[in-house]
Amino acid sequence: MMTTLLLAVHLMSAEPASYPNATLLVEATDPKLKEYHLLDARPAAKYAVGHAAGAVSADLAPWAKAILADKADAAFWKAELAKIGVSPNVPVVVLADDVRDAARAWWMLKYAGVSDARVLNGGWKAYTAAKLPTTTDAVRAEAKPHDWKPDPARLADKKHVLEQLKAGAICVDARTKDEFTGAKALAKKGGHIPGAAHLEWVELLNPKTDTFLPPADLIKLVKDRKIDLDKPQITYCQGGGRAAVVAFGLELLGAKKVRNYYPSWGEWGNDPDTPVEGPKK
Repeated sequence: MMTTLLLAVHLMSAEPASYPNATLLVEATDPKLKEYHLLDARPAAKYAVGHAAGAVSADLAPWAKAILADKADAAFWKAELAKIGVSPNVPVVVLADDVRDAARAWWMLKYAGVSDARVLNGGWKAYTAAKLPTTTDAVRAEAKPHDWKPDPARLADKKHVLEQLKAGAICVDARTKDEFTGAKALAKKGGHIPGAAHLEWVELLNPKTDTFLPPADLIKLVKDRKIDLDKPQITYCQGGGRAAVVAFGLELLGAKKVRNYYPSWGEWGNDPDTPVEGPKK
């Protein structure tokens, strides 16, 4: 009886109490939340109806357009981030009512060179559930322009993916099972990048609260999909948003070399020369 009890205690204590990179995720109940620079990644219309006190609205469309056009250079980020109050000295916390928007904004900030960017766990739902202060007044915040250094290691392009495939790398597909198998095609070709592991973005979340799974559950999920966090990872989806959620989840678990193939299947699946696995070629 005593041996069984001791074994149970050991197994409980062996479970991780927190995420390996826990600072990436901020809880709505964190007393330090008011000390951070809040960015609201929801659509402007929702921001106008009500938003977190002190939160600045962030329009992601120009950022995405610049990245896809290969124009998101240091000068671009210097101007864009200054006008929404982002500075190198204050942690940035992104919130949205869709974790895809929050993760996309987080990834773009990291790509821009912002070293301390985080995500509010559960987003707007968690914020309002915690009965934290809201306002309808637009928040204007500007920061002194900073010379950001964009991190190219955050982004994968088609050439990089092809090179990594030749080297034996495994991509992580964040789309639905039907998209992964090719049963549903949102491009000229259906299927997935050869050898890709399938980890749909919603699997990382509690469906009732939109918060990330507890550390032990998230670690088990990634291990079950045979994703090696010690190796470089490339995430992709249809257009970069779902891939950003998975990239965030992998980094939350301690992965240090994660790239988002931002053009994703929208590019890969419409290129006649890219290799594909799946029933629809």
